Amino acid sequence: MRRLNERSALMKTVKQLGVKDPSAIRFAYGLVVETERRKNLIDKFINDVVTPKSVSEYDMGIQAFLRLYVYQTRVVKNWKKINLKEAENIASMGRAILGWETMREIEPLLGFLLTKKLSSIMEGTNEAEKISLQTFHPIWFVEYCLKLFGHEGAIAFLNGSMIPPPGYIRINTLTAPEEVTLQKLDQEGVVLEKIPQLNYTYQVLSSKKPLNALPSYAEGLFYVQDKASCFATQAANPKSGNRVFDVCAAPGAKTTFLAQLMQNQGNIYSIDFSSKRMKTWKKETARMGTIIADPIVVDATVSVPLLGEADLIILDPPCTSTGVFAKQPSSKWRLSPMSVQNMSEIQWKMINNCAEKVVKGGILAYSTCSITVEENEDIIERFLKEHPEFSLMEIEPKIGMPGLNGLTQCQRLYPHIHKCNGFFIAKLQKK
Repeated sequence: MRRLNERSALMKTVKQLGVKDPSAIRFAYGLVVETERRKNLIDKFINDVVTPKSVSEYDMGIQAFLRLYVYQTRVVKNWKKINLKEAENIASMGRAILGWETMREIEPLLGFLLTKKLSSIMEGTNEAEKISLQTFHPIWFVEYCLKLFGHEGAIAFLNGSMIPPPGYIRINTLTAPEEVTLQKLDQEGVVLEKIPQLNYTYQVLSSKKPLNALPSYAEGLFYVQDKASCFATQAANPKSGNRVFDVCAAPGAKTTFLAQLMQNQGNIYSIDFSSKRMKTWKKETARMGTIIADPIVVDATVSVPLLGEADLIILDPPCTSTGVFAKQPSSKWRLSPMSVQNMSEIQWKMINNCAEKVVKGGILAYSTCSITVEENEDIIERFLKEHPEFSLMEIEPKIGMPGLNGLTQCQRLYPHIHKCNGFFIAKLQKK
């Protein structure tokens, strides 16, 4: 069974229930996301009450209710103030949705969930377990961060990963001059702040409407894109007339920015294994006025089946997404150390397949939205050993932190430092 992220699961439920009110949907989404962020703490709290049973042993409806109940009655109240009327209203909604018979088993537990002290679940925990509960991350990942960053750095990163980064957009100069778009966005009630050193990239300070509901969005005047992603594409430095392979291209952020930086002159071959995601790619490239890109549906772990070589290959392979936990909180509970290993194997196959397609003097730009060494520096170190015809290049501008393991030419971005997704970027040139 395919696992759904928070947004997909909510949209499926909204459709099933026939909910139309946008404000109700936004409220529900907020509840789901904020509950999911704290799932480990909430589950341990519940488990201490329902013992010897575990929350995961109940059916999905009961699991969801118990977690949302604890979040709304305890977490939101900072574990102190208890509103009995509100708690009863939530319980009543649970009965209405799940049914009296389904709720009967847990009814006696609801009072205990209201009165239990949070401090009790911290008893007997070691350092990693305590940090895990305090920062809302899996124990294995906390241990990983402690080794990678040290205690202070790990705490800062983990806390930063709980805070969604600001919204960013990239102005699209293929459809209108930058100044014209900025003026129109101002008229539409969008307040922006330019990001220094990054071309066409702005932080969204406020907007009267959702960005994708604006006329300027439909007209392709901008793309909603995190600044780390913008940086990765800009750092690749494509030139007009280049032959470019965009590997793992869907849904189109990189392709459309590449075309913009190339002034729609040259050729871009956009590769992705998912035909469904490439349908989105086609819509986005059309919306953004990209006319030099061709889609190719193929698995890059097997081959990059294009004739000839590329001046530039930009590879943003699948990863564990450990740099975007703030945006996708449910993903952290699905990961394990084995996930890191599995992803690194996929990444290695892709970068190895890309190597032979780079023209002499050409560039291979590699990036992920993960902070693990195995998916980043280890990949690059191995690549350089097995492909001595490549060398690391300095990346400009220097807005991130130097890469680890001595790979200082690479750059890392972190949520708590750079106010964006966690990211890794390496730039390699074929001699």
